[in-house]
Amino acid sequence: MSDHSEHGPECLCDHLPHEPVRSERDEAVDEARSGLRLSRRSIMAGIGAASGLAMTPQLAVAGGRPDQPKGRGPQRGAELVLLGTRAGPPVDLHQVGASSALVVDGRTYVVDCGRSSVTQFADAGLRFDSIAGIFLTHLHADHIADYYNFFMLGGHIKNQNGDHIERAVPVHGPGAAGGLPPKFGGGESPTVNPADPAPGTAQMTASLHAAYAYSMNIFLRDMDVADIRTLMDVHEIALPSGTNATFEQTAPRMKPFRIFRDDTVEVYATLVPHGPVFPAYAFRFDTEYGSVTFSGDTRYSSNLVEMAHRTDLLVHEAIGVDGAGLGEASLDHMLQSHVLIDELGPIAQEAEAKHLVVSHYADMGAEKVDTHKWRRDARKGYRGRVTIGEDLDRFSLKGRRGNGRG
Repeated sequence: MSDHSEHGPECLCDHLPHEPVRSERDEAVDEARSGLRLSRRSIMAGIGAASGLAMTPQLAVAGGRPDQPKGRGPQRGAELVLLGTRAGPPVDLHQVGASSALVVDGRTYVVDCGRSSVTQFADAGLRFDSIAGIFLTHLHADHIADYYNFFMLGGHIKNQNGDHIERAVPVHGPGAAGGLPPKFGGGESPTVNPADPAPGTAQMTASLHAAYAYSMNIFLRDMDVADIRTLMDVHEIALPSGTNATFEQTAPRMKPFRIFRDDTVEVYATLVPHGPVFPAYAFRFDTEYGSVTFSGDTRYSSNLVEMAHRTDLLVHEAIGVDGAGLGEASLDHMLQSHVLIDELGPIAQEAEAKHLVVSHYADMGAEKVDTHKWRRDARKGYRGRVTIGEDLDRFSLKGRRGNGRG
């Protein structure tokens, strides 16, 4: 992103080489040797002893400041954990809802909170007291199903590991949409809560507080738990002036802008086109170990391509619709809101991403995604490494390149 301002993330990966075209066998052998991708349970057998993880002295445990969240995982280093990879609200027996956790120097940053992600978080060996931020790309049900559970359950009394959320966690999510789109095909549609039909993250959270008031009030009185309202520090993402985005023009061309910074990560956002949904964001996390970019839900987006320039990991959504037999409205939604798996490779190539990780995906025409076929489809037009993510896969960022922050 050569035209970024001085604080932009463009310089993080300026020295990454282009990777040559590789065979699928070469890719598989390379992934197995590098340990960049580990199977869902192998890591639990012993992080420190897992030879595939390539734990280096940089990842050795180091004490943090006592006022900062700490947790299991690399206390020095960065690791991406795919908590869940399934796209869409339907309950899938093979995959958990979309959610990711980026652990940097022992602090954990959660991106989206899909179905069962709070359970996956614990199953991954992560600690609730390590959560340093939650980031919501948009407010579709499959991205927020477990949002409140992270606090209502994860902030309750300590679990078997002596762990719960102990301090206010920053939450960054979309503001109010400002209106609703017309019904597909015309006509009238029922409207839930017509007094406020398109709330943002702050009002959604307040409504959840009200909905669960009885449970919380009982726990406050008979178990002395923390007031859940003190555990959630909600920030609605404010668009830069002059963006001129509305619920009718959802993702105009714009520059990435910073929404969060601490001494571990710097987070950028940009609007992406996700059908009628507004606002819908993609996020980029820059760390001293490398960068991870999350597409959120989107069709092709030049905003995303710019923000993802030379990112180490591009975590991108995808769908398949062949043989799905979708109705006109559903098919239109899918094509206006998502990227087909065989059209994903050129996006990663244009962004010059080093490694494409496909997550938040679904094949509408099959009971279960054929990950081998999808990997071949995703490699079309792309020279980098491709992984079709599975629940609880882990990816280590091993390089120290400088943090890319001006």
